[in-house]
Amino acid sequence: MKILLVGYGKMGQAIERIAVGRGHTIAGRVDVQTSDVIAPGADVAIEFTQPGAAVNNITKCLSFGIPVVSGTTGWMEKLDEVKSVCSKHNGAFFYASNYSLGVNIFFKVNEYLARLMAGQEAYEVSVDETHHTQKKDAPSGTAITIAEGIIKNSPHKKSWVNGASEQKDQLVISSFRIDPAPGTHIVKYKSAIDDIEITHTAHSREGFALGAVLVAEWIKGRKGCFTMDDFLPF
Repeated sequence: MKILLVGYGKMGQAIERIAVGRGHTIAGRVDVQTSDVIAPGADVAIEFTQPGAAVNNITKCLSFGIPVVSGTTGWMEKLDEVKSVCSKHNGAFFYASNYSLGVNIFFKVNEYLARLMAGQEAYEVSVDETHHTQKKDAPSGTAITIAEGIIKNSPHKKSWVNGASEQKDQLVISSFRIDPAPGTHIVKYKSAIDDIEITHTAHSREGFALGAVLVAEWIKGRKGCFTMDDFLPF
């Protein structure tokens, strides 16, 4: 398979290593010095760039018939726009806030725990996320997905907020930027009696990169908009 890398930072380079190791070839590399995302003959584009560039990169690829696997976070307010472009061009688009298998298992555990805690009013839930200082968006897309999983399953939380809040129905996400952390997410339930915590700690980018390549292999030949719920067997 020929893969176009849209974004050639540390994540793009990790994806390249894994893709080549799995027998794929790189059709092209797009970074901040490259203005054109077109790579003739590319079977799929894997896009990890910046929030301000993501929509333009994705729509360009879709307009040229290239399926897109996107992992850029911080641009979700324009997701419907991208889905419309995908439909217009009868293309394929896959978005996930995190491609790690372990993180997606963590998402499911988080939702299950939220259901268990729904009737426990003595506990206050919050989310902490820590990433490297080069990460531009805060909170992380992964933290937002975690928060949405809690809100969906809790009668006590109606929305999330980044930073402190005095509103009981707001779920607080605290963001920390510390090098060289690839990503740590903690869900905390605190009470006067005890605390309950679940944690996912990434040790490297390899898990994210492998997941993106596996999805790129999966999406070839498909049409439509997809998420990890479509890809994973659980």
